[in-house]
Amino acid sequence: MQLEIFAGHHIADMLDWFPTAEALIQWGGPGLRFPLDETQLEEMQASASGDAPTRWMFAGIVDGNLAGHAQVALDWENGVGRLSRVAINPRFRGQGLAHPFLQRVIARFFADARFERLELNVYTFNTAAIRTYLKLGFIEEGVRRSSARVGDIRWDTAIYGMLRSDLAANNLA
Repeated sequence: MQLEIFAGHHIADMLDWFPTAEALIQWGGPGLRFPLDETQLEEMQASASGDAPTRWMFAGIVDGNLAGHAQVALDWENGVGRLSRVAINPRFRGQGLAHPFLQRVIARFFADARFERLELNVYTFNTAAIRTYLKLGFIEEGVRRSSARVGDIRWDTAIYGMLRSDLAANNLA
């Protein structure tokens, strides 16, 4: 899988990845509107430009096709990034692509010496994602109970973190 900067021509390829409101919320959080549309992705992309963007957006490419998407929200002042909105194209799921894709995202993030910490939030029922994050070297730091309301139910959110020093300790550098 190749890592590219997410670009405008990738937007149309993502619009059918989240067939339900719950799937969209699981990917992007409760602040998004279902269905995912070009405007929402364009707004995200607009925040990824300039000298000090608020996020980086990545595309995972397999044989010229968009196979993965991930974002990193950037806290430049504290040298912290928040890995978010990670998804593998439904047509590519089950092929073991999440791990190599995220390895490349992590390497790209820590290639910038201004960043010391990468963290993420994941809903606790998302066991496949959690297995991948643990395999990548993230450490669970806690759970925010009942942190998101989705319809009439509430979801718990686990917090995971990785420090630059964890890369060397886990032979991930």
